[in-house]
Amino acid sequence: MSQPEPNRKGSAIRAEVVSAETVTPHMRRVVLAGLEGQPLPIEFSGLTDAYVKLVLPRPGSGVSEPFDLDEVKGSLPAEQWPVLRTYTIRAWDAQTGRMTLDFVVHGDEGIAGPWSVAVEPGDQVQFRGPGGGYAPDPTADWHLLMGDESALPAIAAALEAMPTDVPVRAFIEVSDPAEEQPLLTAAQAQVRWIHRETSPRPPGVELVEAVRELEFLPGRVQAFVHGDADVVREIRSHLRFERRLPAADLSISGYWRRGLDDEGWRAAKREWKAAVAAEEAAHA
Repeated sequence: MSQPEPNRKGSAIRAEVVSAETVTPHMRRVVLAGLEGQPLPIEFSGLTDAYVKLVLPRPGSGVSEPFDLDEVKGSLPAEQWPVLRTYTIRAWDAQTGRMTLDFVVHGDEGIAGPWSVAVEPGDQVQFRGPGGGYAPDPTADWHLLMGDESALPAIAAALEAMPTDVPVRAFIEVSDPAEEQPLLTAAQAQVRWIHRETSPRPPGVELVEAVRELEFLPGRVQAFVHGDADVVREIRSHLRFERRLPAADLSISGYWRRGLDDEGWRAAKREWKAAVAAEEAAHA
């Protein structure tokens, strides 16, 4: 099978759905290929937090695939334009050039989740990317992975990429036991699932307590902490200023923020980053 030329940087790629399935009650898995089953024309970096930005029509806008984004923007008001939604690449098959994405689904809430439920093989979707910035450092003595459902695809990919027998401590918050997934790794990994729905405390509190109570292993740790922005920021502060971990050994990102939709979080993210920078300056 011939390999298509990689896409120009920043240009949208049109993909075709190969399969879509339910992994857990609130997680859908969609596999994408190039059109007519060809390999996707992307250069995959191997980063375990690699992500793409899906270009999805707004419900009720009348826009459906295949569409030209420039033409849509020229003919419809901005509030009806398709939206970008960012998703981690759960898996990349180098032999077939196929990409797997996992979606958190909360009924009809949002745009990407309902899309992942409705989509069928042969349907098309556009995306931009991939980007990314993290992979397990083979020189680290041990690894710390923390996050909620939104970070689970990246955590699972990181566990699969871990060096053999390296110690790993992973803490993952999900709604209930039905949302747990099998996680494969050659590392010496201890995984703790935190169930939000059965906890008497607010979401994220047990995740923060888990890292505060954790007995750190000897040597240099590389930490990956992604998910709810407010929880991530609190964990980051603990790791940086109480545990004294260097920023270079931390991969920290707020994927979302409780109470905000994706557009709202995107608008607030600059303020969040400024607050993080202010904390750094205060402890300099």
